[in-house]
Amino acid sequence: MAENEQKSSVSGAGSPEEIGEFWDSHTLDDSPEVREVHFDVHAHRRRRVTLDPDLYEQVEAEARLRGVSPETLVNRWLTEKLLVNAPGRNQA
Repeated sequence: MAENEQKSSVSGAGSPEEIGEFWDSHTLDDSPEVREVHFDVHAHRRRRVTLDPDLYEQVEAEARLRGVSPETLVNRWLTEKLLVNAPGRNQA
């Protein structure tokens, strides 16, 4: 191994083959760097709305043109629509 090549911080191996050999006989429990952690996840629950397949194809094509996912595009469009209609929402 050349001097400027790095070794794996866990296995001390210097090649993919040596790393593979190391992990064939070890687990993460063998590493002093591995420790149990606890954390809370604060994620908002997502809701799903079904779309007509033909409509989804159109949304998907438009999203591809804009370089975003169909989900992102629909969320943007709905947000814009709700913001535009928000001032008149209280009118009967």
